[in-house]
Amino acid sequence: MATPPNLSRSVEDYLKAIYGLSERGDSASTSAIADALAVQPASVTGMVKRMAESGLLEHAPYRGVRLTSRGLREALKILRRHRVIETYLCERLGFAWEDVHEEAERLEHAASELLVQRMAAALEFPSHDPHGAPIPTEAGEIEETDAATLAEAEPGARLRVRAVRDEDAVRLRWIEAKGLTPGASLRVEPIQTLTDRVSIRMGGGEGPLEEVGRDLAARIYVVAEGT
Repeated sequence: MATPPNLSRSVEDYLKAIYGLSERGDSASTSAIADALAVQPASVTGMVKRMAESGLLEHAPYRGVRLTSRGLREALKILRRHRVIETYLCERLGFAWEDVHEEAERLEHAASELLVQRMAAALEFPSHDPHGAPIPTEAGEIEETDAATLAEAEPGARLRVRAVRDEDAVRLRWIEAKGLTPGASLRVEPIQTLTDRVSIRMGGGEGPLEEVGRDLAARIYVVAEGT
């Protein structure tokens, strides 16, 4: 099966979405893909069929979609472009971290591999984007992490924020205002007062009590302090 030399913007968007949905080893369902891309399930069905015929993914009815090895390589190229551009916008052009996603979404489809490589070189080849997500290497390798989310954390745990997976500018501004940015230390309170919120103290447990909604806590990835 021959792959077209240039993938369309739609195909690139599908590859990136499927990668994100299957990052933890699960298949991506048609409905989840539709939600991620804000399109109708019928449109997803047709695109999935065409991408499977192109050798970019495998689709088993009722079992979801997985990227093939070639589909994974292409997805990581797109992810690299997006995350390098986000980092460049933040570090060299002064964009706030809540504003870079939409800009990178527009630019990632037009930027050449040469331009992205020169951006990365100018940044001294960063390993993570402004939100803490790992940037794939030019060779298509990406750091594997065992990070869990703040919503899954055990009471009393001392943690460090690894990454924030959110694209909403309002939520990102709130997260930044609370200091829940990558690298921040916190402690989950031993006693949780509300089931729909996670009670934490920043600064490794020395800061004031904060309440984080569980839907937002599910977007904040954490690792044990010291790792």
